[in-house]
Parts: sequence; structure tokens; C-alpha cells
Amino acid sequence: MDVETTIKQKISHNRRRQLRSGFASKWILIRRNWQLYFFILPALVYFLVFCYAPMYGVQIAFKDYTGGAGITASPWAKPITKYFQLFFEGAWFSTTLKNTLTLSLYSFAVGSILPVVLALMVNELKSVRYQKIIQNATYIPNFISTVVLVGMINILFSRTGIINQIIQLFGHEPIYFLMKNSIFKHLYVWSGVWQGTGWGSIIYFAALSNVPMELYEAAIIDGATRLQRIIHINIPTLMPTFIIMLILGAGNIMNVSYEKVLLMQTDLNLKVSEVINTYVYKTGLLHAQFSLSSAVGLFNNVINLILLLLVNKISQKVSETSLW
Repeated sequence: MDVETTIKQKISHNRRRQLRSGFASKWILIRRNWQLYFFILPALVYFLVFCYAPMYGVQIAFKDYTGGAGITASPWAKPITKYFQLFFEGAWFSTTLKNTLTLSLYSFAVGSILPVVLALMVNELKSVRYQKIIQNATYIPNFISTVVLVGMINILFSRTGIINQIIQLFGHEPIYFLMKNSIFKHLYVWSGVWQGTGWGSIIYFAALSNVPMELYEAAIIDGATRLQRIIHINIPTLMPTFIIMLILGAGNIMNVSYEKVLLMQTDLNLKVSEVINTYVYKTGLLHAQFSLSSAVGLFNNVINLILLLLVNKISQKVSETSLW
């Protein structure tokens, strides 16, 4: 027993010494490069003040919160999961969850692939001038606000909109695009694709610009066609970046833009347009049920966190590319 105890003490001592030396080396590194750490201080303060400090209010989801009593004085809910149960057993739970996943996964699938395709296509253009024209044309929609974008959708697809006027010119009856449940998700997703594809392709353009010209020259000498160069040089170059973007996107699966959905909502398409974020907005701000809306929002964020960790772990095992 004495020998075992001595060995354990030595191991523990060595670990403590390694930790101390590790902290000391990190502190020396910080002192050496204090200017660089000073530059990230504003970002650190921003996240502390606006992201971590508000997490104190998460406890509202577990309390019978009233504005007069405040967060601290409000009594704890009985049972503690009261408002989560209200949401799970409520009439809108399955509908909002289904709509959120439908819109998010649809947007995620289309919005993840098209920026890569656009970057590959523009990269193959020989004229730098045409490359810049296409890049600028595809970047511009990103700077259109959500309100203006939905206004454009209304102008194009309303009962008297441009699309229906063209349909009537060919002798057909107008289509109520904004009233049809089956069309809502397509309008939402593809308008977002038009707005964000060009901007989303920037990071892939940057990755392709780092490909050494020697690789292309060697491939051409070996007789590789343009398609073969794309498959064997460009796509492998983009894969690590694509996987990182995929992981980050998976962490936002449950976050559907409530502003755009809310602006596109009508009484007729409510069954397919009510998502978790719009439910939180209406429950919390319009009906003042703060505890219920906080519980729903917390549920939403926990699911996002689980998906992020899960996809990151799978990616680490499969491709050896991950966030950490």
C-alpha cells in the first residue's frame, strides 16, 4: 500500500507541476503579445455583456415570473418544468416544430450547396472582368433588408402582381401564391437563396484562390479535363471549409428568421408558417407570457447546441475536420 500511495502522490505532483508550467507558459505568451490580446478585448466585452450576462434571465423559464416582482422575487414554478410541459402538451407544439424543421432543413440543404456551385462556376470563367460582374451581381441582394425583400415578394406574387399579370396574358386564371400553403415554403426558401447565395460563396472563392497554379498546370499536362480538375483539385480544396460551414449551419437548424416568416404570414397560411421563433415572439411580447416564451426559447437553443456538438463530433470522426 505504501508503494502504491507513493506512486500516486508522485503522479499527482507531476500533474500539478505540468499544470503550473502550462499556466506559466501561457501567461508569458500573453505578456509577450499583449497588444494582440488588447485588440480582442472589445469583442470579449461584447460577448460578456450581450451574450453571457443575459443568460441570467434563463431562470424565468423555471419561475412564475411577473414583471412587478422581478426575476429574483418571482416564485419557482411547481413543478419546475411547468412551462415546458405546457408547450409540449399545447396545440401548437407539433405544428411549430414541424414547420421549423421543414423550413430550416429545406433552406439548409439548398443554401449549403448552391454557394459552392456558384464559386466553382465563377472560378472557371477565364475573364476576370466577367468574374467581378457576376460576383457583384450576386452580392448585391444580401444588402436588401428583410422588409424590402418581403415587399418585393408581395409585388411579384400578389393577386395583382407582375407574375399574375403575365399568367393572365396567356389566358390563365391568377394564382394566389401568398395564400397557398403548398407554395409558402418555396417562396420563403428560394427568396432567401437568391438573397444569400452570392454572399455565402465569398468564403469558397477565398479558398479557391489559394489553390497553387502548379496543381492546375500539372493536371493539364497529365491530360485532365476541366471537369476532372474540378473534381480532383477544386472540390477537395473546398471540403474542409464546406464541413466547417456545415457544422455551423447545423447549430442553427432551429433558428428560422422570425422577421421574414412574420412578414410573410397571413391567416390562410398560418398552419405552415407558424414556427417556434414566431410562437416565442407572439407568446412573450404580444401575450406577455414571459415564462412560457422563455421555456420555448430555451428548448430551441438546447436543441441547437445538441445538434452542433453532435455534428461536430461526427465530422471529427469521419473527416478529421471540426471546430475543436
